[in-house]
Amino acid sequence: MMENSGSRTYEQAFDVSYDTTQPAGSKFFDDDGHPKRTGTLWTASAHIITAVIGSGVLSLAWAIAQLGWVAGPAVMIVFSGVTYYTSILLSACYRTGDQVTGKRNYTYTQAVSSYLGGANVKFCAWVQYLNLFGVAIGYTIAASISMMAVKRSNCYHSSGGKDPCKMNSNVYMISFAIAEIVLSQIPDFNDLWWLSILAAVMSFTYSIIGLGLGIAKTIGNGVVKGSLTGVTIGTVTATQKIWRTFQALGNIAFAYSYSMILIEIQDTVKSPPQESKTMSKATLVSVLVTSIFYVLCGGFGYAGFGDASPGNLLTGFGFFNPYWLLDIANVAIVVHLVGAYQVYCQPLFQFIENNASKKFPESDFMSKEFEVPFPGCKPFKLNLFRLVWRTMFVIFCTVMAMLLPFFNDIVGLIGAIGFWPLTVYFPVEMYIVQTKMPKWSKKWIWLQILSGSCCIITVIAAVGSIAGIVDDLKVYKPFQTSY
Repeated sequence: MMENSGSRTYEQAFDVSYDTTQPAGSKFFDDDGHPKRTGTLWTASAHIITAVIGSGVLSLAWAIAQLGWVAGPAVMIVFSGVTYYTSILLSACYRTGDQVTGKRNYTYTQAVSSYLGGANVKFCAWVQYLNLFGVAIGYTIAASISMMAVKRSNCYHSSGGKDPCKMNSNVYMISFAIAEIVLSQIPDFNDLWWLSILAAVMSFTYSIIGLGLGIAKTIGNGVVKGSLTGVTIGTVTATQKIWRTFQALGNIAFAYSYSMILIEIQDTVKSPPQESKTMSKATLVSVLVTSIFYVLCGGFGYAGFGDASPGNLLTGFGFFNPYWLLDIANVAIVVHLVGAYQVYCQPLFQFIENNASKKFPESDFMSKEFEVPFPGCKPFKLNLFRLVWRTMFVIFCTVMAMLLPFFNDIVGLIGAIGFWPLTVYFPVEMYIVQTKMPKWSKKWIWLQILSGSCCIITVIAAVGSIAGIVDDLKVYKPFQTSY
């Protein structure tokens, strides 16, 4: 598909460099010469759940409050259906050609290069890595808010509600960053399985607590709050209603986003059975589980708080008893986000490191690994470039989080940026090429309608989130945000 050597060189820059000198198809190596992959349906599901059930669940009650009882749950169900369907299409593109013997695509961008080529590769790379960068910022903000919620709930409880317990978020963002700097030295996805499982357990923990508190709040009120159309004009202006409705779409899109790391997760799965079948089952399990949690958490949060639903459900509960249960939930959020941060950032880490190694193949700084002994464990392999680059990345994301600590607006913008291109457009276009689908066939027309509709939603959601950020900036002072 390459028209000239310039575009070919660019695309090759996105390929992952591996040593394939090992015997392929043996007891210890896969058909591409890599060590045997060991991922299963359950490890893949854990990776997906870790990525999907993240901080996005905390903004769903607020999103439903903007849309109302009719549109809110309906939009969530539509997003879950679209995410599941396009993820199945994308999983079929892990191998180019035959699903069993075809060439493997190790990353999302490499899959786009294999199927579509040209400008699509540049577009995909920019959107994917910008989205992952944005997720790192969003998770830093969310983790700091949850850490502060623990401190504030205890402060409020001990003072009997007399102390407003105001505090600055910066120290909590820095604490989160220190943990991420340490964990970012984990080389790749294959070494992250334990962190993903722990993070998935934590995500269920705080989702269940949030659901329970929403149910308790609704029962305590003795009435189901909210309306069919959401926040009414009068409570907010007509313009604010429009922008908030658009932003809510972005928040829901963010809550379901994980397609940008699906190929990387699939590359950890063993075969037989063929990887696409395992990934399809993992996607079904994960999307079904998360959708049920999302509808229940968002729905009961809105039922309990109505139009006053907080932007972050659990930190909105932070001033009410039982404060110890809220502490557990917020600690679980922090632990989950520590793991989810790593799951999302691995593709970006690998992209930079693989290309740096290609550009400077003789550099010891890029390639040499030092063994650091750990008592009772096998030595840890430390790479200096990985240490420096990943540390600088975490620091930069933390500084950006301090500059833009607007949880709902950032979440909505990230969701908007990534939803159409990564969740819909590229999976659809690659699947059309993979299956050699005839142009203007019924299925081709349906896929184009789906893609076009989702593109419109992405534009609308991005506009709403940007409008929200502009409003926030009017009263914002850099590095001085207090809660």
